[in-house]
Amino acid sequence: MIADREPYSKFNLVVDMLAAADVIRTFDTGVVNQTAAEIAATGRLLLTGEGSSRLFPAKSAIMQSRQQGWPCVLHTEAGRQSQQYSLGGWSVLGMSNSGRTAEVIRLFNGLKESGHASRYSLTAMPDSPLEALAARGHVLTCGKEGAVAATKSVVEQALFCRALVEAIAGQQTLSGRLASLADQVRSALVAPIDPQITDTLSRAGTIYFAGRNDGVAEELTLKTNEITRKRSDFLEGTYAVHGIEEIMQSDDAVVWIDPYPESEQKFHDVLVKGVGLTVIAVSSRPTLFPTVIIPDAGDLSGFVQLAAGWNLLVEAGMSLGINVDKPQRARKVGNEFTG
Repeated sequence: MIADREPYSKFNLVVDMLAAADVIRTFDTGVVNQTAAEIAATGRLLLTGEGSSRLFPAKSAIMQSRQQGWPCVLHTEAGRQSQQYSLGGWSVLGMSNSGRTAEVIRLFNGLKESGHASRYSLTAMPDSPLEALAARGHVLTCGKEGAVAATKSVVEQALFCRALVEAIAGQQTLSGRLASLADQVRSALVAPIDPQITDTLSRAGTIYFAGRNDGVAEELTLKTNEITRKRSDFLEGTYAVHGIEEIMQSDDAVVWIDPYPESEQKFHDVLVKGVGLTVIAVSSRPTLFPTVIIPDAGDLSGFVQLAAGWNLLVEAGMSLGINVDKPQRARKVGNEFTG
């Protein structure tokens, strides 16, 4: 995407995406400290929310914690399903940009009524119904977004969750890495995309995203619907070669986030040769496929991968002449609490 040139410059979505780099650069990791100390005492944390507020923020933090072997037990589930869980002894962090998401409000109403004390909120709007139900509320600093699709707020939510799990584990490293990460994210956002890749995505009947269960590919699957108006699906891990190829079409595309090197040949044989579709990789190294090369951010690579995916989707949306700010049916608040 090109920030200062039309048609990019006239869309708030592009402005919001580019602002994500500044959100990273200025993020205050210390905002989590008091809450982290309290959660460490319970030793168990449920990260809940709906859609973009939960997928990448929660799952990327959980993956980092599990890779490092940190002791706090972490889980994520959507707000409605979480209402059916026994949460005694668990801390609960509810995430909602608006602070009015119905499923999360109902969960927190039930927790409060039952005397559950360890309730925390993370919202973009101050003085929200969700914050009022929390024992402590945190408010994002990124400001209101101009497009329906959530972008810079997703990044700040993910930074909060990452800082939180680090602080719970007593392993705080994020603060000193933010400036470098901000540069890498901006680089991925403005990197030129091969026109052939853009054409492939623009013509695709369905855009599939493959990758780890860390929220990146799943979040981009959601953004595909909002930004390109195309069908999409998330194929976790190597699911793309475990049966779904039976219904794939040659005009479909698979965007593979950070491919497993040992699985590349299988993807090529089954999907490229077998189905006849195009696999596009997003990676810090060359692959067997057309590859969007991104900076290597180590265990923070998910943020850079997400930015590269945004870049791909914006290019596809622009080539299709879509108003990427305003989907016709999708709403900023998916299911607003009105009770």
